[in-house]
Amino acid sequence: MKQHCLMVQGCTSDAGKSILVAGLCRLLSRRGFSVAPFKPQNMALNSAVTADGGEIGRAQALQAMAAQVPPSLHMNPVLLKPNTDTGAQVILQGHSAGNLNAGDYHQYKPKAAEAVFDSFQILTQQFPFVMVEGAGSPAEINLRQGDIANMGFAEEVDCPVILIADIDRGGVFAHIVGTLACLSESEKNRIQGFVINRFRGDIALLQDGLDWLEQKTQKPVLGVLPYLHGFHLDSEDAIQMDRRNTEAQTFKVVCPLLPHISNHTDLDPLSLHPEIDFEFIKHDRPIPPADLIILPGSKNIAFDLKWLKQQGWASHIKQHLRYGGKVIGICGGLQMLGKSIFDPLKIESEQTESAGLELLNYSTTLELEKQLINRTGQLNFEPAAKVVGYEIHQGVTDFGNLKPAIKFDNQQTDGAISADNQILVSYCHGLFDEPEALQALLNWAGLFSAEAYDLNQHREKQINRLADMLENNLNIPLLDSILGL
Repeated sequence: MKQHCLMVQGCTSDAGKSILVAGLCRLLSRRGFSVAPFKPQNMALNSAVTADGGEIGRAQALQAMAAQVPPSLHMNPVLLKPNTDTGAQVILQGHSAGNLNAGDYHQYKPKAAEAVFDSFQILTQQFPFVMVEGAGSPAEINLRQGDIANMGFAEEVDCPVILIADIDRGGVFAHIVGTLACLSESEKNRIQGFVINRFRGDIALLQDGLDWLEQKTQKPVLGVLPYLHGFHLDSEDAIQMDRRNTEAQTFKVVCPLLPHISNHTDLDPLSLHPEIDFEFIKHDRPIPPADLIILPGSKNIAFDLKWLKQQGWASHIKQHLRYGGKVIGICGGLQMLGKSIFDPLKIESEQTESAGLELLNYSTTLELEKQLINRTGQLNFEPAAKVVGYEIHQGVTDFGNLKPAIKFDNQQTDGAISADNQILVSYCHGLFDEPEALQALLNWAGLFSAEAYDLNQHREKQINRLADMLENNLNIPLLDSILGL
């Protein structure tokens, strides 16, 4: 099987690497090619559970959807999930290898590299096309030794590279030329061209700059991609704070922006819903009145729970409940709403016990084995509503005699609903993804006029919109030549 590989690297973080790879995967899939995404090393707190029982970055799961193939743990063999300012949990080929600080991870890199090249080889045996995403920037000199995320990987597997830069930040030509200046000659030669992302305005006004760039670097500009207004796909990690539907006067939902918030993509169906004004509440900001409060996932429960209390959320949630408001806790949020969280093995932090908000009568113990399970079931409502999601947690919680929130298809149950019907908690990420579950949960919370909203339809529409835009703005013949077509 002839192998076709292309790597997208960026001048900066959030330059558009993830989105460009997703769009290229859909473009190739549309043309009948079998293609898979691949990111050697990812640092993100948004993750997904694969069909083969592993954990990968959320962006790679989305790229697999764009490629129209099931997500595999080999699509992201190294996932770093930060739990402190200097440390992270290391997920190696889908499973936790423990916590390491930055210095220790540097020593661990040879083992991580083995996993990266092993997974890449497995993917190339299954798919003739592999679209690779870099991490951060290849110009990060301090990270060059033992690099497996950018040029170190590309050089090892002999993969051509295109470089994407974000013009919306400003200084796009300096970004590109400066990045090239930091690379070795062989690495510069590996770059086959540039993509300029998020351009607004008249392309004719940019032409002099493009001509200068091509003359200066002797490399082509593969395309200038327009800024897509209203575009949204699952984020790799960044939170779009400006995406509020302030015109929606019907229903207010707030969520604390925890310092170690994880899987905040759970909340996309709420932030995108036309009838909901959804707002993340940042550090030291007033907490507004709301109809529904969501406590999200966390990668450091002890730290985030302490922060939550310091920010006044404990008393605010109690007042919110006294006035008839509703609360939903997902994963880490579920654990925080209970009596206590025990971490005897110091899995998430050095703190072995934390007092919860004590709003529900259960406690949680963090255990070494992480639960990675795809789930289907029904919300325990009348009438029931279909739920499709996944669990990623190391907490084990005994809910006692509390009413379960979800009944899974395998007869297991999850979470709890308080006796007064004001609090619902679940370990299930993707709780709002199914239109039926979203509408039922909003009805439970008090939004009875909720329009049906389908996140999966939204994703498909946005992926196709992205692919159409690439088709119209990239030099496809030149791209095909780079791919060896």
